[in-house]
Amino acid sequence: MGKLTVRFIEGVKAPGRYGDGDTLFLHVSKGGGRSWVQRVMIDGKRCDLGLGGYPVVSLAKARRRAFENRVKIEDGGDPLTEKRRAKVPTFRDAERATFNAHRARWRNGVTAQHWRRTMDKHVLPAIGSMRLDAIGPQDVLRILTPMWTESPEIARKLRQRIRHVLRWAQAHGHIQTNVAGEGLDGALPTMPRVKEHFRALPYADVAAALETVEDSRAGLSAKLALRFVVLTAVRSGEARGATWSEIDLEARTWTIPAARMKAASEHRVPLSEAALAVLEQARRLDDGSGLVFPSPRKRGRELSNMTMTKVLRDAGLAERTVVHGFRSSFRDWCAETGKPREIAEAALAHTVGGVEGAYFRSDLFERRRRLMDAWGDFVTGGAGGKVVRLHG
Repeated sequence: MGKLTVRFIEGVKAPGRYGDGDTLFLHVSKGGGRSWVQRVMIDGKRCDLGLGGYPVVSLAKARRRAFENRVKIEDGGDPLTEKRRAKVPTFRDAERATFNAHRARWRNGVTAQHWRRTMDKHVLPAIGSMRLDAIGPQDVLRILTPMWTESPEIARKLRQRIRHVLRWAQAHGHIQTNVAGEGLDGALPTMPRVKEHFRALPYADVAAALETVEDSRAGLSAKLALRFVVLTAVRSGEARGATWSEIDLEARTWTIPAARMKAASEHRVPLSEAALAVLEQARRLDDGSGLVFPSPRKRGRELSNMTMTKVLRDAGLAERTVVHGFRSSFRDWCAETGKPREIAEAALAHTVGGVEGAYFRSDLFERRRRLMDAWGDFVTGGAGGKVVRLHG
């Protein structure tokens, strides 16, 4: 029989450890809290096992748990490792934590939507309920192998995301090895990367395409936003998030803050007369939110990322171009009409690497202004003669 009694346990006030015998101790904290600790030797190392707090764990229950642990150790078991394993989260828990951690740095909702859609469809049904330390390479291969040759880009993305989740698990001490790492390389054949280009119109057809959009039944906000994207050669999200506070009409300049740019650097856009004409029409859309192109359906919200795609689809142009493709059309126009490469790249806010990037410190703003004025004239038909509308 142990040394402790219920009367003693409930009456003791002084902080410290009080032995009951057979490796069991009562720990009394400075605040008066009471908990059970078992001190044992496992593989030649002294370990303290927490058995719970008093009175939830009674004296009798603490003695029983201590006895069961001693039996496990004598039989070659390791109750400390078993206890740690019991706390290892499932892959689903780790995936949610990783997703939330990464989401803060994603600049638009598309990446989050794609992550969520692919993980929910391909990964979580297979290993979501498994404990992290129970997942082996074969479990990951079971997900990736069927699509590795059929849908290599999706498979690569999935492997990358699984690795991110398991990297989180490693950092938190739940696993020792990332089973989606380099060890899988031998089981997955090397697949050539296929560069998928955005659908884009020949630059000679851009003016006619905008005339076709103008004749469509699309809403005014969507039409103007698309036209603004084309005239400024920016990305869709940069235009959809544009606010009047970013635009200086007198200076004919739109300054996009770094937080909304892909390269995380502030980008100044010179506004052509054609772009200013779009802004003049956009004044009619003012809903008090400060957005230049607010959603007509959700007051105070920007247009969704699919709005302009729908405009192209309704105008019969979606098979020939995507919204991002107009940047390619602009770049082709620059190249084929002899515009300097560095001016075109700066207009697109592309990061120039290597030695060229190190010396390319100016945004060449005034030269870009002349470039965008010329592009605006070309797109609106001012320098290209009669515009023939495109249908279908």
